Amino acid sequence: MLWKDEYELGVPVIDAQHKELFRRVESFLQVLRSKDRWEDKIPQINETLEFMKRYVVEHFRDEEEYQKSINYPGYKYHKQIHDDMVQYVQEVSKQYEQSSDNEDLMQQFGGRLLAWLINHVAAEDQLIADYAKKKGMSGNDR
Repeated sequence: MLWKDEYELGVPVIDAQHKELFRRVESFLQVLRSKDRWEDKIPQINETLEFMKRYVVEHFRDEEEYQKSINYPGYKYHKQIHDDMVQYVQEVSKQYEQSSDNEDLMQQFGGRLLAWLINHVAAEDQLIADYAKKKGMSGNDR
């Protein structure tokens, strides 16, 4: 599994969402890497795209609310990173719907999702946890 306990922020709802995102991305990558015919992969790919369009927005909203609740000084920068990812997911989804050759697009999407998720959760999100700890706020104070 791609998830590591060291990624936890100590905010139960956000940690649960991160774990779900990792689980879904890992499942998506397994489908992309499988030896199945492309046509057989399409239902799972469609499901993942729909999930990402919905869940990323929901998760980012919750994470941003937490940042505001602790007066996190990097909020604006962090929100911009989130907004850029939402836009990317929407763009890929639109390209996917308009294209007939989606396999390369989905392979690129899977790779970028994985890299973004690990880098974002392991680096940017950890800055939030570090700030909260310095201020004496645990995620459970929310």
